[in-house]
Amino acid sequence: MSAHTSTQPSTSPGYRPNQAQAKDEFNLHDAMDSSLCGQDPEAQRLAEYCEVYQTPVQGEFCIPDCFPGAGNTWARHLIEHATGFYTGSYYFDGILYNKGFKGEKDHWRSRRTICVKTHESGRREIEMFDSAILLIRNPYQSLVAEFNRKCAGHLGYAADRNWKSKEWPEFVNSYASWWSSHVLDWLKYGKRLLVVHYEELRRSLVPTLREMVAFLNVSVSEERLLCVENNKEGSFRRRGRRSHDPEPFTPEMKDLINGYIRTVDQALRDHNWTGLPREYVPR
Repeated sequence: MSAHTSTQPSTSPGYRPNQAQAKDEFNLHDAMDSSLCGQDPEAQRLAEYCEVYQTPVQGEFCIPDCFPGAGNTWARHLIEHATGFYTGSYYFDGILYNKGFKGEKDHWRSRRTICVKTHESGRREIEMFDSAILLIRNPYQSLVAEFNRKCAGHLGYAADRNWKSKEWPEFVNSYASWWSSHVLDWLKYGKRLLVVHYEELRRSLVPTLREMVAFLNVSVSEERLLCVENNKEGSFRRRGRRSHDPEPFTPEMKDLINGYIRTVDQALRDHNWTGLPREYVPR
């Protein structure tokens, strides 16, 4: 993910409590009055429950950046639920838009979203952004996830014939080097970075997400983070596993990928970041 930080992020869905109720706090542990459910929206408005609104983002602009297959869509889901603001994209994916990522349709420079996804690298593209959340995932997992997406869409799995064809080794040879150069470019040219490891976000969601939204200049209550944790998966996660998962990486592929892992690990340390998690290299 990449990001231009916004000093006053204010976009997409949010809520504004009635002034008479503004002093009240909503406790996630309290049960909701079931009689309120199913009421006509106009009746709720007259009862002064809440209003939905949109306002443009003021100030700078923020982007989440990662290599394809590194969990960008999931990270966007977490940010949207934590902050109440839509995330956007450097591209446009109609499937994501139809599944609820409404910021997908906004131009990436509209400043109506809290951050904008990109998979771009290279000095010119990187220097367009004031800051970035650099999301890094184990390349073995990223490569499998992106190959599944390319062959079978966001939620599908590549068929056996895809794994056994020449398409898979060609994909690994091309994308493994991109995984490395992508991180190296952002470390070199990024103006302001927050490095987040996908595995750490999964292991320690609330503390890591709290750090991410703080980087976006947004204050989020602990109860809001608890709410996100209770709905952390979202709609774009492959459910279950294929009926069988043969080892897709040959010894030659592993030698290639492990070399890139060592290069990226050293680059992170050279830039005063924590190195890659130890589980990145198979043992």
